[in-house]
Amino acid sequence: MDANILFEQIKKKQSVLCVGLDTDLEKVPQHLLLEEDPIFAFNKAIIDATHHVTVAYKPNTAFYEAYGIKGWQSLKKTINYLNDNHPDIFTIADAKRGDIGNTSSRYAKAFFEDLGFDSVTTAPYMGKDSIEPFLAFEGKFTIMLALTSNPGAFDFQTQKVGAAELYKKVLETSKSWENSERLMYVVGATKAEYLAEIRQIIPKAFLLVPGVGAQGGSMDDVFKYGATETAGLLINSSRGIIYASAEKDFAEAAAAEAEKLQRQMAVHLKQLN
Repeated sequence: MDANILFEQIKKKQSVLCVGLDTDLEKVPQHLLLEEDPIFAFNKAIIDATHHVTVAYKPNTAFYEAYGIKGWQSLKKTINYLNDNHPDIFTIADAKRGDIGNTSSRYAKAFFEDLGFDSVTTAPYMGKDSIEPFLAFEGKFTIMLALTSNPGAFDFQTQKVGAAELYKKVLETSKSWENSERLMYVVGATKAEYLAEIRQIIPKAFLLVPGVGAQGGSMDDVFKYGATETAGLLINSSRGIIYASAEKDFAEAAAAEAEKLQRQMAVHLKQLN
């Protein structure tokens, strides 16, 4: 996907909403368990109810891999449904992959060519030869972990390496990699106070921001410190939207939550214009 399509979606929908499809059969409404493919039935209903205010969908692959081949088939059906019916909506395989070069190439091929995602999340611990194979795919984006929203982020990411914190070293170093213009970065909303310094290092790159809502992150702070002139943000919400109800009205409840977030986003986006 061309980044301009994503910019157009943001402008058209006045939204930077990314909906996380972290589908857990223990949490979906019970009546869906009677479906031939409950995971896909749930995802399709969520997509149908929220696509009008959503610019990206992000299935976390662990929730599909946990169900073996059937889960993988559900993931394939989900991405096919999105690509066939909403080709302008950005898709993210939240897989957090990263390995030596030839292995990363196979991961990239799986998510970009076989499944047809627009992007995949990666973990940069092994350095540039674990990330550059993903960046080699034209028209695809690699979303690299930078500063995450979990408590364990402080174990390594904020520790100083010389004069700078490790996450800053990661950001700075990644700019020198081949095809780095295809990089986006994960920065947790619960670390919003770090965003101003992050923007000093990567002023234009898109940031995928989880942690607004259920994890306590502030949308106001994310926009204040992290937004660019053209937004440059994808703010993810998973549980707060997809599990807004466990009853038969789950899709309507998801739509209401998504629309609530979109209205908040629209206020901030208007201030950028």
